[in-house]
Amino acid sequence: MGWNIFRRGEAVPEIKASATGRVIAWGGSGRVAWSPRDTVNLTKTGFSGNPVGFRVVKLIAEAAAALPLVCQDRHRRYDIHPLMALIRRPNPGQGRAELFEALYGQILLSGNGYLEAVGEGGMPHELHVLRSDRMNLVPGADGWPVAYDYVVGGRTHRFDMTGPADPICHIRSFHPQDDHYGLSPMQAAAVAVDVHNSASAWSKALLDNAARPSGAIVYKGLDGQGQLSPDQYDRLVGEMEMHHQGARNAGRPMLLEGGLDWKPMGFSPSDMEFQKTKEAAAREIAVAFGVPPMLLGIPGDATYANYQEANRAFFRLTVLPLATRVTAAVAYWLSAHLGEEVDLRPDLDQVPALAAERDQQWKRVGEASFLTDPEKRALLGLPRLADEA
Repeated sequence: MGWNIFRRGEAVPEIKASATGRVIAWGGSGRVAWSPRDTVNLTKTGFSGNPVGFRVVKLIAEAAAALPLVCQDRHRRYDIHPLMALIRRPNPGQGRAELFEALYGQILLSGNGYLEAVGEGGMPHELHVLRSDRMNLVPGADGWPVAYDYVVGGRTHRFDMTGPADPICHIRSFHPQDDHYGLSPMQAAAVAVDVHNSASAWSKALLDNAARPSGAIVYKGLDGQGQLSPDQYDRLVGEMEMHHQGARNAGRPMLLEGGLDWKPMGFSPSDMEFQKTKEAAAREIAVAFGVPPMLLGIPGDATYANYQEANRAFFRLTVLPLATRVTAAVAYWLSAHLGEEVDLRPDLDQVPALAAERDQQWKRVGEASFLTDPEKRALLGLPRLADEA
């Protein structure tokens, strides 16, 4: 339905938008806002090619996806609800845990997560996680997205965001210098990932060269001076590569002909302390993602007194904030499709790592005689009872 501002007697609806939105979108309205980072290479080097990055992402994503969820509104908590049925089996190929693990993984690796709703009118029939590196945001005149372009193999599919219910749910991490895309922990840990990978490559090269530091073969000649001919040089290099390189040649004695002398050069592996360099880089990667290094078996970290304390801090400071933010965004997005407002959140009472804290909170709230029962339920995150509405 359109509005004619020239017709008298009819109120013109007030349009509210940020005053800075038009400034942000002034130079690129209707055009794709390209992401300034290379998600593909970061994923290859920091996740597929780095054991620490792989483990921290899997640890967070699996822990957050395994959290039990509750669905409720202002009046009651639902055991059976269309939203819960959709979340339980979002598509034929994934269950709830698989869907959320993929969504959390995309957010951790790229800073952005995208959910697609399949079906028109009412509750979606299916939900699918889309790859962040294939998605491009198209901003409108007010700076807000009017469409998303999904590019695969040179073909583009555009999702229109101007309808009554958005087909795409975009969840992004905070980025202080980007108006459209989020900042991933992998970007913050990129230098540490490079250091860790380089140290691993150095260790591998050291093993390939019989775990010995480099050296120099000095040719003095029969009279103390001289220079190898091209044929003699090529023969020497070939024999070195064939008989004295690689793990299978480790410890093989070197036979030098007259005039040749071996001079060791460089530092030994212990002097270079590459193992400590790798551990420091691994610790930085873990810190960037919010995983206590103790949970990864990284030595030298004594921040927490024991493993149980580190695991509780991991859930409290990393897993729960991420899961709470993502599930709230998904619930708000699906509420527009459903036509009623519902809330989706992790059930803290079913998280084993937080059992001690929840027991203390229940006891403290239960013993507070100055609070009414409705106030106690509100403090514990429970909806009102039917007779309290």
